[in-house]
Amino acid sequence: MFGEFYAFLQSILPQHALSRLAGWLGNCRWPWIKNILIFLFMLRYRVTLAIAEKTKISDYSSFNEFFTRRLNASARSIASDENIIISPADGVISQIGDITAGKLLQAKGKNYSLTELLTRADLAVHFERGRFATIYLNPSDYHRVHMPFSGKLLEMIYVPGTLFSVNPATTESVSRLFARNERIVSLFETSFGYMAVIMVGSMLVGSMQTVWAGKISPRSRKTIQKIQYYNQSFELLRGAEMGHFEMGSTVILLCSSSHMVWNEALHANMRVKIGQGLGIQKN
Repeated sequence: MFGEFYAFLQSILPQHALSRLAGWLGNCRWPWIKNILIFLFMLRYRVTLAIAEKTKISDYSSFNEFFTRRLNASARSIASDENIIISPADGVISQIGDITAGKLLQAKGKNYSLTELLTRADLAVHFERGRFATIYLNPSDYHRVHMPFSGKLLEMIYVPGTLFSVNPATTESVSRLFARNERIVSLFETSFGYMAVIMVGSMLVGSMQTVWAGKISPRSRKTIQKIQYYNQSFELLRGAEMGHFEMGSTVILLCSSSHMVWNEALHANMRVKIGQGLGIQKN
């Protein structure tokens, strides 16, 4: 009941206007504003800067710089086996499993369409017998996204949409949430087949960034925008940074190969970290 009321409340709020306001506050460089915001956030979500590159509040020029803070080099380790698909983000596994009949599981009793998520049937066909993992980033989590597997970038698709929260309460209440919210779909070619990493926007997310296209903020033009990289040799290695969120959200990983299997120990509501093995490709 609470989840449904919470979802209804979000549906009547000016989602994009609130997100623009959050973006302005997040980028504000006035010391007394940004320092208070950072301090209150750290207090509320029990954030520590011990493993960050910058370990003092005063080191950050804005709240967004703090929120998208980089970790020190020893904070995360990458699984050594090159055949292992690693977690692209720190967070909680929302759902993980097989893509069945062109559908992905969002929450108990709720599925959504692979074609609708990717916006195109010609892309969806590559993943119809593949695997998916959905990782929810809590506000306190590290918010940079890293490559799950080495690959060549083929396309990036920006999809405008709603900005519902993506926390568990909303995920369990809003139908087709990830296929409705604003998102960036990045398609890669890997040694095991196609891979898609989807960064899903959320309430109060001021913008998202990729290392190849820079900042991608909510657009006034509500049209799908596609950039192709087929004729370029833009490759990213496993574990390399590929982008980040300004405020919390969700990453969906799609793997096309039926020869790739998830680690059987993984399950919904389990915490994972960047570099941790999620699955392995089988010959």
